Amino acid sequence: MGVEKRKTLLEDLVCKAGGCAVIDGGFATQLETHGAAINDPLWSALCLIKDPDLIKRVHLEYLEAGADILITSSYQATIPGFVSMGLSIEEGELLLKKSVKLAVEARDKFWDAVKNNPINGYNRALVAASIGSYGAYLADGSEYSGYYGPDVNLEKLKDFHRRRLQVLMEAGPDLLAFETIPNKLEAQACVELLEEENVKIPSWICFSSVDGENAPSGETFRECLDVINKSNRINAVGINCAPPHFIESLICKFKELTEKWIAVYPNSGETWDGRAKRWLPSTCFDDDKFELFAAKWHDLGASLIGGCCRTTPSTIRAISKVLKQRDLAVSG
Repeated sequence: MGVEKRKTLLEDLVCKAGGCAVIDGGFATQLETHGAAINDPLWSALCLIKDPDLIKRVHLEYLEAGADILITSSYQATIPGFVSMGLSIEEGELLLKKSVKLAVEARDKFWDAVKNNPINGYNRALVAASIGSYGAYLADGSEYSGYYGPDVNLEKLKDFHRRRLQVLMEAGPDLLAFETIPNKLEAQACVELLEEENVKIPSWICFSSVDGENAPSGETFRECLDVINKSNRINAVGINCAPPHFIESLICKFKELTEKWIAVYPNSGETWDGRAKRWLPSTCFDDDKFELFAAKWHDLGASLIGGCCRTTPSTIRAISKVLKQRDLAVSG
């Protein structure tokens, strides 16, 4: 299937969703709500080994909440990570494929149940294969610092991501989601890899930000987006796992810097301590505020909106509700 046809699939979804598709919310958060113990270098990907049925259950909960896009449980799933757990390379590759398979099965099951009742307002969701940053694999908080050390260069980053990208593509997702990218170098690695592998499905690259102004590395988003703007393989750029109060100004900044779609899915506003591996208290935002924010973010130009860490199906339900209500008001 060619790039234009698959691109139209995403465009059709955004159009059906009133110009803004809803991404799902915090995956690990919801796994933990159901009792999963994932304080592990594999994080939520640990459930690919220990409890795949729970992964499918969480996907279904986000679909019921109104998500138009499911992100797979592969954010921290890497072949080196699985090998470090004592698995073989082949077993690691099968688990990567399983992350896509579980999301697709959940999507298809849900859609079969609701597709003949258009009054419910659901859209047939797309599955985005999550590709977390190199820092996510390191599990040392470096996706929020952008510092990978002097030995990490462009070729090393491409080599790190290449096989995982190939395996995920073999599993047949609708989209690719490069997430929590902390610096220009890794963004460039992702762009070049998509070209080298001749990837023909839509992709997005989302950065993190710790100051609301720049990438965690300190590089400006102008520098980072210059790399991305040169590629027609990237359909959207944006921010994930940054606090909600950063998002408005970052959307405005990105609108000045790119013509690509803008994706935003912030965390709840709490702060993650990557070394201590715990959330630090901060100004948290409840679901009512997320409703207000989502409406404003869409007005400012975001085409893909959801939640990241510490958000829940109730957050996504609030976002979906307000965006769909606005769509009905406009179409009515």
